[in-house]
Amino acid sequence: MAQRTIITGGEQQMKRMKTSAMKVAFTNTYKDKTILITGDTGFKGSWLSIWLTLLGANVIGYSDRLPSKPCMFAICGIGKHVKHVKGDVRDYDSLKKVFIKHKPDFVFHLASQPIVSRAYRDPKTTFETNVRGTVNVLECMRHFLKDSVGVIITSDKCYKNKEWNWGYRETDELGGNDPYSSSKACAELICHSYYRSFFDGPSSHCRIATARAGNVIGGGDWAADRIVPDSVRAWSKKEMVYIRNPKATRPWQHVLEPLSGYLWLGSYLSKHPKLNGESFNFGPDYKVSESVSELIKMFSKHFSDSKWKCRDSRGANTSKESQFLKVSCDKALKFLNWYAVLPFGDTIKMTAEWYEEYYKNKNNDMLYFTITQIERYIKEAKRQGLAWAKD
Repeated sequence: MAQRTIITGGEQQMKRMKTSAMKVAFTNTYKDKTILITGDTGFKGSWLSIWLTLLGANVIGYSDRLPSKPCMFAICGIGKHVKHVKGDVRDYDSLKKVFIKHKPDFVFHLASQPIVSRAYRDPKTTFETNVRGTVNVLECMRHFLKDSVGVIITSDKCYKNKEWNWGYRETDELGGNDPYSSSKACAELICHSYYRSFFDGPSSHCRIATARAGNVIGGGDWAADRIVPDSVRAWSKKEMVYIRNPKATRPWQHVLEPLSGYLWLGSYLSKHPKLNGESFNFGPDYKVSESVSELIKMFSKHFSDSKWKCRDSRGANTSKESQFLKVSCDKALKFLNWYAVLPFGDTIKMTAEWYEEYYKNKNNDMLYFTITQIERYIKEAKRQGLAWAKD
């Protein structure tokens, strides 16, 4: 009975927010619209599914599996609030049926093989998922949709990394020395080709844009070979965390930051055709660029019995990992009036609080807690006067 009460509390919170002024966010673009999210069971896909449902959208999710155990999609009971379709983005015929049946107004393509280390072990699946999957989504948009908007999510790793001390701009060279990075650069080139060939001009029935973000952290991520999930898994068992590349510097950002960018880009693109075919970086303030060791040091302060140390580099292959990677978000600021809301300390705090809530009592209503974090983020965005958060 207690568990039923907790779940009901989360569902009541979902209903309350769906009928609240929160729908005004993103200029009320998504209310009563049909939204397809590929990769809805993933980390970012789960957060995006919840947020869009709160915005009053009819969410259709498409994914072939739960990516981890535990998994945020299952923990939060997201399947009760979206129409989930099981299918592989590499399977064109399966994906086609979803487009034909639901005719989405917006498509957020997140489905991918996102782990760099796994891409080394299985480059074939990585390229098939990230390249063929993108082609399949664009083909479905081209043949089966009218008056629709697609936001295709790639990665900041799509840039040819030259270890610059400044951020990469959307006009910088694409590339990738490893299979994952290369697959994302390929996805960008594919999107550009489809835009020029099929979606360019006033007569186009679809508009697309690509979004590049990386180094996203937040509650609900349990993917292997990522620093935050690896740490919380180990500390929940009172085990040591070993850091393989402590000096690597990344622009860490909370998951809600790029998601607000994706949503605002989709909203803006639906009203401003001049952004059709464009690419946008979404990342934290240029001052936020912390090393892996600094991240784990701050993160560990929120957990009792947390232990970590750097792995002996002689026993780890760190030569293929870039030491510095950062993107410039000037274009998002200029055209979308978008910028990241949270300082690094708050990013760490919100992430740690989510995992603390989960591990403290696994009967806790994590849907409710996730919604409160979204509310908290929107409130801060409103305080700072961001365009997408205005009433």
